[in-house]
Amino acid sequence: MFVKEEEQDNLWIREDDDVKRLQFTVTTVKSEDEEKPPLQRQDEEGKEKQEDAGADSDSSNPEVSPNTDSHTGEKLFNCDVCGKRIKYRHNLKTHMRVHTGEKSYGCDVCGQRFAHQQNLKTHKRTHTGEKPFVCQVCGKNVRNLKIHQQVHTGEKPFSCSDCGKSFKRKAHLATHMTVHKGERPFGCELCTKRFYRKGHLRAHMIVHSGEKPFSCDLCGKKFNRKTHLDTHFAIHTGERPYGCAICGQEFTQLGSLNRHMTFHLG
Repeated sequence: MFVKEEEQDNLWIREDDDVKRLQFTVTTVKSEDEEKPPLQRQDEEGKEKQEDAGADSDSSNPEVSPNTDSHTGEKLFNCDVCGKRIKYRHNLKTHMRVHTGEKSYGCDVCGQRFAHQQNLKTHKRTHTGEKPFVCQVCGKNVRNLKIHQQVHTGEKPFSCSDCGKSFKRKAHLATHMTVHKGERPFGCELCTKRFYRKGHLRAHMIVHSGEKPFSCDLCGKKFNRKTHLDTHFAIHTGERPYGCAICGQEFTQLGSLNRHMTFHLG
């Protein structure tokens, strides 16, 4: 909007030997902004630029425009993939990595990658041996207190949608799902055998290397698997954990019990 201002002024002129006064009117047209003090105009102009920038940002990223919660009046950002409502725009960007599979943070020791920086920080403790958290229940020093506490609570929040089996960690559920899918993602480079789990592959590699890292403290006999050492140790303790359900005879090893059962079952 514009404002018209009129102002009376005088002009003195000389005509021959006389001096005459002429009156005239000066008309000035101004905008309303020019009527405001300079500092007020600058503040409002800066505010308009910020609002324009915000509008441009939201228009270029329509998928992250905030919505107002009908109950709290709080502005929240909705994930277009799963519908989750998130308070801050940068947290929405982090959340989207769940759907995109993006893993921006890599371990400089083993190369394993993570979607979140905090997960990488926790992972690095496996290399440094750092255990900065103390469990208030058992007093044990641990790398991840939240995960450790599930030992005491028995909580298993991640469930398989196919068979209902529950797990403490999401990674364990992901590994379990390969059983249903028939996937064996870990393959031996020396033979054609493949495995569901990386740990199974590591145990298998001992077959090729001939390594026997597990030794009996009593007789020195070595084994390529810890389970074999545990079975062997029963020889020294006299423990016979495997009993025949038909005749009651007990054995130190499961294989011995299985051979014995052939006599009963034919």
